Amino acid sequence: MPDNDGYVDLQVNGYGGVDFNMDGLEPDDLHAACERLEADGVAGVLATFTTDRLEAMVDRIRRLVAARERDDLARRLVAGIHIEGPFISPDEGYRGAHPVDGIRPPDLGAMERLLEAAGGLARVVTLAPECDGGLRLTRLLADRGVVVAAGHCNPTLEVLRAACDAGLSMFTHLSNGCAALVPRHDNIIERALSLHDRLWLCFIADGEHVPYFVLGNRLRAAGIDRACVVTDALAPAGFGPGTYRHKAFEVRVADDGVARLPDGSLVGGAISMRQAAANLVDHVGLSPQEARRLTVTNPRRAIGLESV
Repeated sequence: MPDNDGYVDLQVNGYGGVDFNMDGLEPDDLHAACERLEADGVAGVLATFTTDRLEAMVDRIRRLVAARERDDLARRLVAGIHIEGPFISPDEGYRGAHPVDGIRPPDLGAMERLLEAAGGLARVVTLAPECDGGLRLTRLLADRGVVVAAGHCNPTLEVLRAACDAGLSMFTHLSNGCAALVPRHDNIIERALSLHDRLWLCFIADGEHVPYFVLGNRLRAAGIDRACVVTDALAPAGFGPGTYRHKAFEVRVADDGVARLPDGSLVGGAISMRQAAANLVDHVGLSPQEARRLTVTNPRRAIGLESV
């Protein structure tokens, strides 16, 4: 259980030079990442695994779970696992940086394998509700006590409402993981905001994934009580500007802490939760208490940890 004073980040793909999605993760790697996270004020994270071949995802989750069991610091900081994909939209724009050859239709058998690999630590699964025929996977996960999040998706409002009825309770990095050009009224962002009383809405607060003035608008629409801030951190997070490798591609982190692919497209995050909290105060105009709610209190509530 994370202590009640530090940040809780529901979406961390890696940190301090360690990629949780790499093959061959060792206990020392996980310990090093957790040391860096703790130094940056983080009390708990959900280690996040993104779309890839099923066998690769299963093996990587198992390795991290095994490494966590061998390390006191990792057991304290890694509060659980967030499985982001592979059951997301394959459509260009909505799939984001997830590899299209790893995306697959929701499959109960495949999901069972991922849950088994997580060894009871799966806390959030991000999927595309419109791809979940009969919302069977959503119901399965909700029945198991796993938070079901919509993300990298484009369901209609009717499907999104039905998914909420089936157990959907979160939206992953709203305003991202969607096409750059969308209808001005009926789009996935507006649909999710219309259900703010039923969904925890998560946002990346680095000023680029969502410009600060837009983030302010989104938070006013969502309400502070139902919103969380995440970093979507990649391995370079905590290291500062530079060029790094992440899985099969190169990531360039600029002076402002924003991570991009060589073509300029956004890919994950590279700021700390401490910086995200500061951005909420300095650039969005929230009070320190409101920023704390988004980065400390609400993330705990959203995944059923003890609130503060």
